[in-house]
Amino acid sequence: MLAVAARTSRWRLIANALLLLVLTAVLIAGHLLHWDDQLRLYWREQSVDAMQRTASIWLPDYELALETTLAGLEEDETSGLTWNPLSGTLWTVTGQNPQLIEFTPGGVVLRRIRLTGFSDPEAVEALDDGRLVIVDERRRLVAVLNPEPELESIELDDLAIHDLGFPDAGNKGFEGLAWDPLGQRLLLAKERDPLGLFALPFPGEDGAVGALEALPNQPLLVRDLSSLAIDPRSGHMLMLSDESRLLVELDLQGEPRSFISLFGGLNGLVQGIDQAEGVAMDGEGNIYVVGEPNRFFVFSRRSEVAR
Repeated sequence: MLAVAARTSRWRLIANALLLLVLTAVLIAGHLLHWDDQLRLYWREQSVDAMQRTASIWLPDYELALETTLAGLEEDETSGLTWNPLSGTLWTVTGQNPQLIEFTPGGVVLRRIRLTGFSDPEAVEALDDGRLVIVDERRRLVAVLNPEPELESIELDDLAIHDLGFPDAGNKGFEGLAWDPLGQRLLLAKERDPLGLFALPFPGEDGAVGALEALPNQPLLVRDLSSLAIDPRSGHMLMLSDESRLLVELDLQGEPRSFISLFGGLNGLVQGIDQAEGVAMDGEGNIYVVGEPNRFFVFSRRSEVAR
């Protein structure tokens, strides 16, 4: 009886040890895959009623429609993305070799503009009049330019610039940028330390840039901020997180409304998006994402993808 009890005790210890190992592995996997972020967002998403969904972007309805690469940018590291409705084209910036790149919604590169004097351009955004605003993360500034058709290069010193502050931010400064046409202001995302959203009135009543101000927001439920975009139809914001591998919709009150995961095997993605760095949205509701070094993705509503 004692031998049987001893064997039973040993097997119980082994079973408990295996269970502990499994639970540890699940917790580690959950941390690495950011399941905690997704579970919190999923819980918020379940409280959205049918009327709110209709008035939303509603990301669960989206699926990958195109995945390709931006030719010739393999060594340049694309970062940031914007849609210009006046030209019907997209713009991105590159950090390794500072450039401003224009390309089609199908991923065909149309032209490059050299950015001389820039240190680390991380975001670009089109204004209502077609001008472009670029964020230089290391220099902690925004610069404004007019991308005229014949323009091949531009000097930072020749542009109107605005200091964004945070002198100790280093390489954890502003990465996201979006234009809010209703508020006539730029919305900026600070990557981390502290993570947050800010507004920059642009221009003010006298034509000058206003003062940068932190936006009061609900907890953003992501680990970093890579890029922002505004839906021109609903006014809702798209918030891209590289580390959490998530694209999140925020409503007009700044609360999470819906999300999609950027891991492989979901929403039409095969390999997933490892380093998502820029998001943009056009007037038709198509969502565009760039990832380092030069990957390009288009997401459309499932009804549109099926056509």
